[in-house]
Amino acid sequence: MENWLSRKSIVIIGGTTGIGFSAAKAMVQHGASVVVVGRNPENCLVAELNLGANARAMQGDATHVQTPMAAIQLCIREFGSFDGLYHVAGGIGKKFGEGSLHNLSLDGWNKTLDLNLTSLMLSNQAAVQTFLGMNKGGTILNMGSVLGYAPSSDLFSDHAYATAKSAVIGFSKSIAATYAKNNIRVNVLAPGVIENSAPDDAPLQDLIREKQILDGGRYTLNQDLDGAAVYFMSDYSKFSTGQVLAVDGGWSVTDRNRSK
Repeated sequence: MENWLSRKSIVIIGGTTGIGFSAAKAMVQHGASVVVVGRNPENCLVAELNLGANARAMQGDATHVQTPMAAIQLCIREFGSFDGLYHVAGGIGKKFGEGSLHNLSLDGWNKTLDLNLTSLMLSNQAAVQTFLGMNKGGTILNMGSVLGYAPSSDLFSDHAYATAKSAVIGFSKSIAATYAKNNIRVNVLAPGVIENSAPDDAPLQDLIREKQILDGGRYTLNQDLDGAAVYFMSDYSKFSTGQVLAVDGGWSVTDRNRSK
């Protein structure tokens, strides 16, 4: 197997579980050294043990201002460089009152934006500051969602989350335009509905089969995004910036409209 990421040192915010951890494994397999960041200390320990000698895990809250820079500094200290940031961390603030607009609480709105946008702004800012300080280019990959631009009318009416994921695209394109002259490229992955990310009831199963129609109709798996993440972290993507790549099994191009 060709090592697409040989001599690359990468930080993954939200890299100890799920999509981020799957990507970390793929990147290590392609020759990268990685620092993964997660909130849970047990997950950090498991991740570091499973990723091997070319990985370090750091406990930290992605919404705290010091976390991303500490992870980048760890990457430089341990591996001698910093070449890319993959921001995966985020979430839906259901327990804080996220939901449809008529039921959405202010706490739910603020917490969901904090989880998905404040954390991303902080990590992207730290990465750009580091690239500029080192006088080098680099790559940033941010996690969006097809729900940010191809919503579902009834089963996914989490309006703060959809707002946040739509804003990820606008933010990423804006900073991609600003820092292209510095050879800093910024792109977005937009997955479909991820396995185990929502209650697996019959209506949802029907929707997934008809909207994410590829491969027999199924949920998006963590590993479905690995290839795209490796590509955007590699020099094969050196002439691409400000792009949004959907990895959604066809969600964004199918025409089923569920309405009550």
